[in-house]
Amino acid sequence: MSKNVKTYILLGAVLMIWGIIAVKVFGVLSPEPEISVFAENVNFKPKEIIQRDTFSIVSDYRDPFLGTMSTSKKNTIKKTKRPVVQFPNINYTGLITGQQNKDNIFFVTINGTQYLMQKRGENNGVTLVSGTSKNIRVRYKGIAKTIQLQNATN
Repeated sequence: MSKNVKTYILLGAVLMIWGIIAVKVFGVLSPEPEISVFAENVNFKPKEIIQRDTFSIVSDYRDPFLGTMSTSKKNTIKKTKRPVVQFPNINYTGLITGQQNKDNIFFVTINGTQYLMQKRGENNGVTLVSGTSKNIRVRYKGIAKTIQLQNATN
């Protein structure tokens, strides 16, 4: 075979391969709309539900590693409802920062009475846990609450 014949055969093979690839790509990109077939008589019978057999495993045998019998006791946890704690009316109105030491004094209004409080200080059952210039964290009867600075301008 001459060189030109081989070139034409290979050129034809390459064009066929690229043609097949192009047909597949265009077929995916522009699919023809499928014709929907409606079935009027459809007999649907649901499968019967089979009740499964249930079982439980009782593991009252000797522990192979310790050599003792297992003593599994069922722990019943009694859930008790906590009484609803009525939080007093607490407002955070400001703070004084000390220059020499890092102690901050917070202005806290509890039920209309203003108090000066430091961290871990307590008034009327309300304990000041922590505080920043934007909010304070207080605890009353074991429940903690975060209170934002009143009339804060951002």
